[in-house]
Amino acid sequence: MARLLIVDDDPEIRTTLAEVLSYDDHIVEVARDGLEAQRLLEQCEFDIVLCDVRMPKKDGMELLSWAKQNKPEVEFIMLSGHATIEAAVAATKKGAFDFMEKPLDLDKLEILIRNAAERRKLVSENRVLAQKALRVRPILGVSRAIQEIREKIELIAPLDTRVLIVGPSGSGKELVARSIHLKSPRAKAPFVDVNCAAIPPELIESELFGHEKGAFTHAIKQHIGRFEEAHGGTLFLDEIGDMAQAAQAKVLRVIEEGKIRRVGGEKDIAVNVRLIAATNKNLPQEIVAGRFREDLYHRLSVVVIQIPPLRERREDIPVLAQAFLQEILAEYKMPPKEFTPEALKALTLYDWPGNARELRNAVERLAIFGEKEITPQHVQKYVLGAYASAPNKETADFPLMNVVPMESFLEEAERAYLLYHLRKNNFNISRTAEALGLQRTALHTRMRRLGIQRNDYV
Repeated sequence: MARLLIVDDDPEIRTTLAEVLSYDDHIVEVARDGLEAQRLLEQCEFDIVLCDVRMPKKDGMELLSWAKQNKPEVEFIMLSGHATIEAAVAATKKGAFDFMEKPLDLDKLEILIRNAAERRKLVSENRVLAQKALRVRPILGVSRAIQEIREKIELIAPLDTRVLIVGPSGSGKELVARSIHLKSPRAKAPFVDVNCAAIPPELIESELFGHEKGAFTHAIKQHIGRFEEAHGGTLFLDEIGDMAQAAQAKVLRVIEEGKIRRVGGEKDIAVNVRLIAATNKNLPQEIVAGRFREDLYHRLSVVVIQIPPLRERREDIPVLAQAFLQEILAEYKMPPKEFTPEALKALTLYDWPGNARELRNAVERLAIFGEKEITPQHVQKYVLGAYASAPNKETADFPLMNVVPMESFLEEAERAYLLYHLRKNNFNISRTAEALGLQRTALHTRMRRLGIQRNDYV
């Protein structure tokens, strides 16, 4: 069921459509021209407008242009007794969902309404989720690198320029992308994120561009792609360095032409999105290796934001740790706790290969197991739990420096970290890899190197 507005200067068409569509349990209103329709759109919420092209006072194309500015969530199906390819293309460019020629095929119209309603529902759900997700924390830190990133975001957010965010896994690339969107004129529109590394190569095109029913095996119904979901807003392509080359070529076409075509489809669909991409790979090296398109790289990297790893900005670690602690205590409704200065100093001595994501996980552990005051001993026990207390006063204030040689220190720390997350996820490799920002194969490789076998723990 959908809430429909029929706009046509022919009273017979208005009456017939209203009766037929009411039988299908749709809620239907009618308007005689574009001006009356505009007043109704201002007063009421509609899902879909069935709109004649030629009308007195305000024609259908003028109404469509007004609605896309003021009611962008409403889908339009344009109707015309003088249909031409040029008119259909013009309507699509203005944002119409589809175009039908009169006399109308009512069965086809019902299918179009159902598809438009599905898209309307998906966009609406995505917008709600996006707004929840966009209640993000500020970009915290006192290092010069973080200050420069915040300054760059303020400068580029109001513009529609494409942005490439580069940094190691767990460093906060998605947080930067969401901050750009939230500070942009598109903030009220969807923010749609796609993890290119998590989608199999054979499915990436369908995920991005959608597909028509019957386009391939198991395509039992039409699927709206991420580009269409992000129409009017921002599309964040995370880990774009892992995108299949066939999909890279199609993304390049979208950038150049502003149109997508669903898999198995025969018509182009205009999309208006801001593209932000991110990667933990060195794309110039990927270009030399033949794995990434140079022309796409230059299109995406209009502005490049580089996020350094946490080990290169250790002065940010205490700021992040304290913010994470307060966030976790509030989330779990736990009593107040705080770090001692010595505990914060201890945290800065670790290299944090998993960056801010790893730090947050460690702080969550400390929030759960630590006491009212989180001390260096808590850090040693629950972050690098394999190590004993300092044997002498010289190292007593630096408990994380007790283990030598360095190779053993790092190996044991990595082993303890992986075991913690594997146990937390009941040794489910897929969930653990996702939590750590790793590929499944990379996690398996690390487990073999560290001698971690599931049968020893389960």
